[in-house]
Amino acid sequence: MSFPLSSVSSSSSSLLDAHGWDSGWAAAFAPYAAQGLIPGRVIRVDRGQCDVATPEGVVRADTAFVTPHDPLRVVCTGDWAAVDPEGADPRYVRACLPRRTAFARSTSSKRSEGQILAANVDHAVITVSLAVELDLGRIERFLALAWESGAQPTVVLSKADLVPDPVGLSYLVEDVETVAPGVQVLPVSSTTGEGLDVLAATVAGGTTVLLGVSGAGKSTLANALVGEDVMDVQAARDVDGKGRHTTTTRNLFVLPGGGVLIDTPGLRGVGLWDAEAGVGQVFSEIEELAGDCRFHDCAHESEPGCAVRAAIEEGSLPVRRLESYRKLIRENRRIVAKTDARVRSEMLKEWKRMGAGGRAQMEFKRQGRLG
Repeated sequence: MSFPLSSVSSSSSSLLDAHGWDSGWAAAFAPYAAQGLIPGRVIRVDRGQCDVATPEGVVRADTAFVTPHDPLRVVCTGDWAAVDPEGADPRYVRACLPRRTAFARSTSSKRSEGQILAANVDHAVITVSLAVELDLGRIERFLALAWESGAQPTVVLSKADLVPDPVGLSYLVEDVETVAPGVQVLPVSSTTGEGLDVLAATVAGGTTVLLGVSGAGKSTLANALVGEDVMDVQAARDVDGKGRHTTTTRNLFVLPGGGVLIDTPGLRGVGLWDAEAGVGQVFSEIEELAGDCRFHDCAHESEPGCAVRAAIEEGSLPVRRLESYRKLIRENRRIVAKTDARVRSEMLKEWKRMGAGGRAQMEFKRQGRLG
């Protein structure tokens, strides 16, 4: 894998600046500079080793000194690191600077662990292929994780050339906009170039991460934004639009218009990880309506004075949105409860209350039959 640095001058300051170095990072790095270490940005991690863009170029370093038990604190693409200077053999990453933002999800295993996908990200581009039917629920999941990370999300509807009817395309954009309040939704075609200039302007400056399932077109989009074939691309299957996971690691590239891009492997699962605030942002209209409910702990089911149910009855809030909101809230609470005793206790009390209510209702019905 080669890393396109052709847009960067040979001076060390230009090399670091191109990867996002600024006065804030310089201040955070000062204690390590006093130890004779050099700064660099992690552009790829692979089995205990990582490639780091440093003042002297891209170097290979070992991560043995920064491998904590917490999987959310392992070295990740996008991290800023303190690395041994030239001449050290082997060279190690001695520390990582505190992250400004972090994109994390829950692992697919049954263990209560999170997985860090990218660090110090400013923009999260959620790539959704128009070659298959839109999955609005999955888009909501990605958006919740993006908002929770601290990044500004953008939804890119890739392969827009497969929808030649402008009216049909506008309807698809509107469908996604209904589940993405406050988010730019942009149809893009790497084949025709539609939308690429707008996307390039959106991500210029800062760090952008490309997210999406396999076959969404992330690697093709990465090549278009970088301006050269930095990622291998294979055709998606016609039957379901899925790709073959041509991207197997997270790679960071310098963009010709400024900023950097992190491409990620296709995600089979999009599990939440302590993303309550992110879920609230995605479903902001529901949370706003909930503020007008008669009861502050309204479950939006059969309670009197429920503003959320009233909105559904009058047709201003789709039932699907409320069901999706409930599902993500429940899932997030289960994840948090694995490591938070207070949340576990609250959930247990709620289950007991619901169980007692159910038993009382059954007893009432039984007495009615006997009477």
